[in-house]
Amino acid sequence: MTHKLLRPTLMALTVSVSSVFVGIATAAEEMDHSKMDHGSMGTMDHSKMGAMDHGNMDQGQMEGMDHSSMNMDAGTTTTSRTPIPVLTDADRKAAFPPVAGHGVHDKKLNSFVLLDKFEYQDADNGSALNWDAKGWIGGDIDRLWLRSEGERTNGVTEDAELQALWGHSIGPWWDVVTGVRQDFKPGSPQTWGAIGIQGMALYNFETEATAFIGENGQTAARLEGDYDILLTNRLILQPTAEVNFYGKNDPQRGIGSGLANTEVGLRLRYEIVREFAPYIGVTWNRAYGKTADLASDEGEDTNEARFVAGIRMWF
Repeated sequence: MTHKLLRPTLMALTVSVSSVFVGIATAAEEMDHSKMDHGSMGTMDHSKMGAMDHGNMDQGQMEGMDHSSMNMDAGTTTTSRTPIPVLTDADRKAAFPPVAGHGVHDKKLNSFVLLDKFEYQDADNGSALNWDAKGWIGGDIDRLWLRSEGERTNGVTEDAELQALWGHSIGPWWDVVTGVRQDFKPGSPQTWGAIGIQGMALYNFETEATAFIGENGQTAARLEGDYDILLTNRLILQPTAEVNFYGKNDPQRGIGSGLANTEVGLRLRYEIVREFAPYIGVTWNRAYGKTADLASDEGEDTNEARFVAGIRMWF
């Protein structure tokens, strides 16, 4: 009988609870979220929440909390940094002071002498002593150049000349030269005006090209070149070449017009020190055209190979 009395009461309680949940769900569905101000939620400064202990907080008390007024950096200190000063002209001048001039690249007077060839030659008509020397005095731009070459055969001077030239640098590797050339032998002395260019071509090829204007309208041109092949740091093989041209015949000196003669050489030297090197080698001389004819008339060879031995030094 007791169960019969409780059953209506439980049923009424269940109906009441169901009505409550239905009402809550209905209210949630009818809520207009579009009218909520979500922008006001962005004023929270989350960067200052580092010191907050969320574990001991009552989540219910967070409603209405003004986070903007919270000081989360309690216990920390900040130090202002000194700004970098603006770079001035005085700072640049102190960092890059002027460099003093070096003697080699200034107006200092320098000099150089090279005895390129001083050698004995085994010629067909006897032994010969040949020389080829050059030197200069001056600065980096302007210099006085001196050149000399010649040959003595059996104690008699066959050829001898001296050139005095003013050289002006037109680039890192090239000079223009102009001056005079004086021939002492063969024949009577003769003076020439000279102009040319000298320097170092590609791959360290030393070259000289000079034109001459002599007495009585005689003209001439000479091309010279040599190249050093380093077999070791001290053993050096040097091929050389020289070509001479003349404008007209000069029988007194044994010269014909056109290509007169050539000389090709190959010398192997050993530099005991950089300033002194003995060498051995061979040369080949040949005369052409009218010059060869004049040499034949004098009983001289027009095509000759010679063994040479000598020294090369500079200071």
